[in-house]
Amino acid sequence: MIHKSSVIDKKAKISNNVKIGPFCYVGPNVELSDEVELISNVHIEGNTKVGKGTKIFPFASIGTQPQDLKFKNEKNSLSIGENNLIREYVTINPGTEGGGSKTIVGNNCLFMISSHIAHDCRIGDNVIIANNVPLGGHVTIEDNVVIGGNSAVQQFTRIGRLAMIGGMTGVLKDVTPFGLSIGNRNYLQGINLIGLRRKKYDNKKIMGLDKAYKEIFSSKNLHENLSKINGEYKDNELVSEVIRFIEKDKKRPICSPQN
Repeated sequence: MIHKSSVIDKKAKISNNVKIGPFCYVGPNVELSDEVELISNVHIEGNTKVGKGTKIFPFASIGTQPQDLKFKNEKNSLSIGENNLIREYVTINPGTEGGGSKTIVGNNCLFMISSHIAHDCRIGDNVIIANNVPLGGHVTIEDNVVIGGNSAVQQFTRIGRLAMIGGMTGVLKDVTPFGLSIGNRNYLQGINLIGLRRKKYDNKKIMGLDKAYKEIFSSKNLHENLSKINGEYKDNELVSEVIRFIEKDKKRPICSPQN
């Protein structure tokens, strides 16, 4: 069902059971998968694919030119997965040559009003980004992350799986998986116990993660601390995931506790 007031380019690929409400624009290289719904006044352009069952609310702008002065109209793309909710005034930009030319959004995410996904971001599944949260370019958000309202994430930052960012937090440093990060300039307050319990992780493994967390962040020399616990938590996949995250990019600053 396509409202007569909407402008749909003849080259756009519109799949089955797509609903397009009034005053929408869909460009020539856009692909809308089955059961996508554009409520009204939605603008989609560029090499953009929107996955099955995704619902986009009024005044969202999807696939428009990256906000990067280095962008020279090179070929790029935006891929949005299935069953996402993209609320009012959300903006999502495609990639740039300097970041692989792709912006990728996973499945079952919720982007609340006025959030922004910049060029070359990688967003996992089941991510919740609250109102007025901008992500800078090249940000990586792993699965099941929650970012509170009015926070901001600096470019190139990584946020690990099941981490939680408190509202009004300036995220300048990478947040380890399962971390709970808050502050005007973010620091770790502990681990995301609520998120871990909701995912039904074994209490023994959560307690092991908590113990390892204190040892990993016992001093500023994280890599030396990691070497001291080498092998001690080899049977705890939660701890192993944190260790892999820290060691994956040794140049990036890692968010740590204040004390």
